[in-house]
Amino acid sequence: MSDQPSYSTAEIRTIALAVIAGVFFGGVATGVAFPTLPLLDEKLVISAVMLSVILSANRIARLFMNTPAGTIIDRVGARKPMIFGLFTQALAPFGYVVGLHTPPTDLGTVPLLGDVSLPGVVFVLARLFWGVGSAFVFIGAFATITYVTTSDNRGRWVGYMRGGQSLGFPTGLVVGGLLTDLASMQTAFLTAGVLALIAGTVATLVLPDVHGGAEGRAAKLREVPSLLAGNPTVVLIGYGNFTVRLLWGGIILSTLARYASDSGLELSVLGAAGISGIVMGLGVLTAGSMTVVTGWVSDMVDDRTLLTVPAFLAMGAGFLIIAYVPTIEALLGAIVLVGGGMGAAAPAMLAIMGDLTPGDELGRMGGVYQVMGDVGLSLGPLVAIPAVDLWFGYQLTYVLCAALVLSCLTIVSLPLLRNPEVSRAGVKAD
Repeated sequence: MSDQPSYSTAEIRTIALAVIAGVFFGGVATGVAFPTLPLLDEKLVISAVMLSVILSANRIARLFMNTPAGTIIDRVGARKPMIFGLFTQALAPFGYVVGLHTPPTDLGTVPLLGDVSLPGVVFVLARLFWGVGSAFVFIGAFATITYVTTSDNRGRWVGYMRGGQSLGFPTGLVVGGLLTDLASMQTAFLTAGVLALIAGTVATLVLPDVHGGAEGRAAKLREVPSLLAGNPTVVLIGYGNFTVRLLWGGIILSTLARYASDSGLELSVLGAAGISGIVMGLGVLTAGSMTVVTGWVSDMVDDRTLLTVPAFLAMGAGFLIIAYVPTIEALLGAIVLVGGGMGAAAPAMLAIMGDLTPGDELGRMGGVYQVMGDVGLSLGPLVAIPAVDLWFGYQLTYVLCAALVLSCLTIVSLPLLRNPEVSRAGVKAD
């Protein structure tokens, strides 16, 4: 990436803040939906399965859009695709409002889905728009931050970007819950849409047009294995991203409330739901804070891979504590370890990929990285409940989680530490 133009510190700050605002407000708008959408099954005249489809539609759309979005970004630059993504995301909350006012027309019963209604279809379409937009936003954000920074300052700005992404979602959960209780669902949805429009407007005014003009055919989801085969370093980093997303966004989110309930954990007047909310909030705050700190630290060491070792060890220790010490105090400490480990590993891996990826491949490789994370996010909830209820029980499930994250030491950390190209001295020499 030595042929890229040089950006001053002030220019990097302005561009990065616009990118961070985009991913943060995107996360807020995503979070706003979650306290409200699960309450809509009766209002929309839909089955519980159809409600699940609505909740997962954005993730499914993003999974299929990641690699095409990356190819487009490599060809035309990150500016226009990212702006498109931000405004496409903004359509989703307004689509929710349309769905609220759509006549509850019954469209019939669909095999596997159950009852389907017209407002339910509107919500599915809105969530699909959100997924398409979010693919362009994340990959565009990664490409823009990576392109305007250098190996000397990339870590801190990647850390800020990931921190904004991590903190946006829980902020949205709080905002959505409060606005729904104090005003209405419609107010919550409109607020989310306005925030997303503001982020798109800021990006339109500030984002530069960077690294367009890559040649080559479009990448598709089915071509991810061949892309990985030609980029072994991305395979390693992608495996780390898959594991972290699977365990945090899948296993922990899906089982924590049930674990607290079945273990009889109590905290003052709070039951399992309240405890899981507090614990997850603590984990998210820890992860967001560690993301920012690790980004700064990664710019000060010769090899960013060194930071992944304590990160994976912390996550593994946290899962072992949850498995063997079912107390509220241990759970709080464990979630700090798991969240902190995740927050430390993510920016280091993303910065390493940015260091090693040529400017005209940032979109495609960012798309592949996101695909592997989305596979983990999608697979986690599918296996979490059967694992604890039918297959292994809580203790063995969390022990297996610890083993999986510790496998990253040999599959991710060790090979990267042995690769001289990963050291920042090697990057600068190139």
